[in-house]
Amino acid sequence: MKLITIVGARPQFIKAAAVSRAIAAANEAGAGITEKILHTGQHYDDRMSRVFFTQMGIPDPAYNLGVNSLGHGAMTGRMMEGIEEVLQKERPDCVLIYGDTDSTLAGALAAVKMKIKVAHVEAGLRSYNRAMPEEINRVVADHVSDILFCPTKIAIRNLEAEGVGPGLVNPADVVLSGDVMYDCAMYYASFAKEQAQAFAPGSDLARALQGPGGKPRDFVLATVHRAENTDDPTRLAGIMEGLRRVCGTMPVVLPMHPRTRKLAEAAGLNLRGAIPGLHVVEPVSYFDMLLLTSRCRMVMTDSGGLQKEAFFFAKPCVTLRDETEWKELQELGANLVCGAGPDAIAESFGKMLEAKPDFAKKPYGNADASAKIVAYLAR
Repeated sequence: MKLITIVGARPQFIKAAAVSRAIAAANEAGAGITEKILHTGQHYDDRMSRVFFTQMGIPDPAYNLGVNSLGHGAMTGRMMEGIEEVLQKERPDCVLIYGDTDSTLAGALAAVKMKIKVAHVEAGLRSYNRAMPEEINRVVADHVSDILFCPTKIAIRNLEAEGVGPGLVNPADVVLSGDVMYDCAMYYASFAKEQAQAFAPGSDLARALQGPGGKPRDFVLATVHRAENTDDPTRLAGIMEGLRRVCGTMPVVLPMHPRTRKLAEAAGLNLRGAIPGLHVVEPVSYFDMLLLTSRCRMVMTDSGGLQKEAFFFAKPCVTLRDETEWKELQELGANLVCGAGPDAIAESFGKMLEAKPDFAKKPYGNADASAKIVAYLAR
């Protein structure tokens, strides 16, 4: 069996690492799966791309299209053109796509037009906010895919409501696989302790978060990168003001996405030491992010992946958006969605400090999603 895996953004590298590792294990048992990775180039900064392949042992991409820094339409079109050329050359049995980026959409459309099977990992997620580019990407990808690997039961119900599944209008295969990010978090947690640099002795962050007697201080881990927040100066300013208020109680560590930094500066937001207690750092590796998540007191983010990783490490989460795809986290009391208003952010921070979420439940499976996906593909 010949697979082409299409990735382009940081979360996809993480998910692909888990599945590639499962493919290697299956091949040792005689599965006979050939995987080639196609990197669209969507995340091209070494801190957002190259470091993941190096640290996580992901096979080097066989192809890198180098498509980035364009509008959604232009970027998706260029990606489709490049992907089509690769698929014509390789003639794979299946194209494997992940998540909800422009790379996901381009891979799905290019493959389905060539009548190549499409398997979508992390299918069925819905925010029901069509203003989000990611929502459009995931809906279209789901409806043209042949195999839909769903991380949760809620995702399966979302697809059924849209007529997707065996015996429905769109009779695609729907598989409850669990979440591959859970696989990654559990597998790489031990590596993170050894290889992460965030708290290296003598580092600026280690000194900043050192309390009396050398004891580490509690801190909030925050990230902001969604276009709905970064492209709207009012929302971005509201989030930064909300984080400023949180800093009055607890330090905030904010690894800054390059695009977010650029837009914040364009909006006149001074982030260079202007807010006491706010530690703005460069993008960090996956291992560093795992370590920060495992050691923080709370997560505040607009990232879908980090919402889940907070849960994996039993950390309460405040989501800096107006909705979330991960409804089960809300049901378990682990995630509070608050939007971008400073009052709501400060109030939600206080509520989640007192919250007692149910972290014992396992809505994302048992950290064996990758093996289930590969076993299904091999059949």
